[in-house]
Amino acid sequence: MFFTAFLGACVSMPSGPSVMVLPGTGKSFDQFRADDYDCRQYANFQVGGKDANQAAAESVAKSAALGAVVGTAAGAAIGGQGGAGAGAGVGTAMGALAGTGAGEASAGSLQRRYDYAFIQCMYAKGHKVPVAGRLASRPAASAYVPPPPPPPPPLR
Repeated sequence: MFFTAFLGACVSMPSGPSVMVLPGTGKSFDQFRADDYDCRQYANFQVGGKDANQAAAESVAKSAALGAVVGTAAGAAIGGQGGAGAGAGVGTAMGALAGTGAGEASAGSLQRRYDYAFIQCMYAKGHKVPVAGRLASRPAASAYVPPPPPPPPPLR
């Protein structure tokens, strides 16, 4: 179990928003701070009260436990009673290693959901939030100038 806790500690995500929000036009810094606190509470509620670190640790622990069960069963089937203990140890270690990747994915997903809720709340309160976009540039002006049309033919 120590090994699982050690691996869970390797994943470290912020326990708040990972996006920058700026005070809205005409908003005081005190109003911004109050809205920030309110929106952090809202976002926390939206993700079920967990932070990204808790989600990662839970994922690692579940994978390690599943690895121990599968390892115990495989060890017992292959080597009898002595193999069950070895299988449980190897299964726990392998499950914890596999759970590290799953833990990072769980933490990242939870952080994105938290950030989206936080951004929505701050935007609704009139603050400046990040937006995705790309720079669109005009095509370069052409140096070629077509010649003027030929004069009309003379009348006869």
